[in-house]
Amino acid sequence: MQASCQCGNLTAQIADAAEPMIVLCHCLDCQRRSGSPFGEIAYYPAEAVTLSGEAREFSRPTDAGNAFTTGFCPTCGSTLYARASKYPDILGVTVGTIADPAFPLPARSVYEQSRHSWLEMPAGVPRHPRGRDS
Repeated sequence: MQASCQCGNLTAQIADAAEPMIVLCHCLDCQRRSGSPFGEIAYYPAEAVTLSGEAREFSRPTDAGNAFTTGFCPTCGSTLYARASKYPDILGVTVGTIADPAFPLPARSVYEQSRHSWLEMPAGVPRHPRGRDS
């Protein structure tokens, strides 16, 4: 499976056998990062993802005092990947860049405290007011 930015200069090749942990996040930082009411990232073992092309990175602090880094294409601006310093062996790929309407549902929805009121979650998706431990 491959993910790509809008212009195709930054890609992620994902090993076929890799199973993602998909998280839908409604925090204000993810809303600003994605330009939409939420961000959705599929997390894989880092060794299952091969990045190609030039990327720029932006790091921000998390509520727990760690760092969350996103990688984006310097040409078109698409965010393609994410890393959480708390989990160095995991690499996230933004679900929108995978561009597969049949991609699986998220495993959980986090930061529901800032979820847009009109946005409904599918039945059965665990919902958390803040992070997954809330």
